Amino acid sequence: MRLSGLAILSLVVACGGDDGSGYELGEEYAGDVAATSFDATATAFTHIAPAFEGARRDAFFVGDSIFDRNWVIAPSSTSGIDGLGPTFNQRSCSSCHSLDGRGRPPEPGQPMISSLVRLSVPGGDVDGGPVGEPVYGGQLNPLGILGVPGEGSAELSWDEVPGSYADGTSYSLRRPTVTFRDLAFGPLAAGTMTSVRVAPHVAGLGLLELVPEAAVRALADPEDADGDGISGRANQVWDVAAGATRLGRFGWKANQPSLRQQSAGAFLGDIGITSPLFPQQNCPRAQTACGAAPTGDPPDGVELEAGKLDDIEYYSMTLAAPGRRRVQDADVLAGKAHFKALGCAGCHTPVMVTGRSAAYPELDDLTIRPYTDLLVHDLGDGLADGRPDHAADGREWRTPPLWGIGLFQVTNGHTLYLHDGRARDLVEAVLWHGGEAEASRDGFRALSAAERAELLAFLESL
Repeated sequence: MRLSGLAILSLVVACGGDDGSGYELGEEYAGDVAATSFDATATAFTHIAPAFEGARRDAFFVGDSIFDRNWVIAPSSTSGIDGLGPTFNQRSCSSCHSLDGRGRPPEPGQPMISSLVRLSVPGGDVDGGPVGEPVYGGQLNPLGILGVPGEGSAELSWDEVPGSYADGTSYSLRRPTVTFRDLAFGPLAAGTMTSVRVAPHVAGLGLLELVPEAAVRALADPEDADGDGISGRANQVWDVAAGATRLGRFGWKANQPSLRQQSAGAFLGDIGITSPLFPQQNCPRAQTACGAAPTGDPPDGVELEAGKLDDIEYYSMTLAAPGRRRVQDADVLAGKAHFKALGCAGCHTPVMVTGRSAAYPELDDLTIRPYTDLLVHDLGDGLADGRPDHAADGREWRTPPLWGIGLFQVTNGHTLYLHDGRARDLVEAVLWHGGEAEASRDGFRALSAAERAELLAFLESL
């Protein structure tokens, strides 16, 4: 059998190994050779994994067009793209995930464009998930179609939180406060829990779906049996299609089991588009105009029919992971050593291996470097939103994959991090860590300025 150049390179990369400098052979291939794109421009997150060739690429571009499509109000002569709302946050996926990248919180006094506010009240629904606010539902939808009022608006203001490094150098973090204005149906119910969320970048997520569930669960240590202070837990969430609970992988609290369900949930919650997974309109009972509004009505009775959901799923599954840069530079390698010594890799697991899939054989058995364990961790009071989501409590957050974090400035024009965008750069993101990451954060604060710069260089290479 004659191996292709791609296969030969994959075998070489899979061998790994440290050359003595700290560089591991092939670590620049975040998604292995088969699923890594080397593009450090604004389009870095937009590429199909290179292993997909010929006709296997077609559905990707169809899905891309649906991802970018602006939905319109029903009924419309533009068949197949009507059904917007009745209430919604944006008109397309790419409005929040511009160029498949990351959203941002609004400036003070400005509306939310690529961020939103989750709402829930105490208790759990029949599937174990959060219970939406009784009048406004699970998230605030500020916009409405003609004749349907938007639910209101949310604005952020910021308070500075001072701190200092061990060497006496001062820094300041910022903490958000959300304010609701012009709520169309009166104030939120007493005890409503809120959580501001920005849209995450979506590159490489299909690789994370293909990591075997057993491999993720093997990383969990809920009782901290090894005594390292890290006690990651698997979130158990409801899989609508399967009618059973499964491992949560996606979302800021790992509250979605698959990219298909994540996508369908976002279509309903963010754009007001029904699908086979979520066929009912997002209209709480009190919102009568919403419930009476016209809807799109394609042949199978939902606005995003199964074939289009298939295309969106394929698109999401086959997006390449962004390749690393400067991986053999001395400052990056020194920063990598600090990352490991500080215990950051205890949650941000550097390496995983995909399993096997009949639908995506090109992605079988890949050594990937996402820097996540897909578990939820207690990150302390500073980052707590107080809002449980399935098994994740109000202090717990999923470890986000770090691939691509050094490209946000070039892809989306900002360097804002964490679930609500409070961190204005990667340093602030580190300094907000608490709870299970408190020792790592304090170790970072104790580094010299030169060592902190090396760690930053490493993070920016991801």
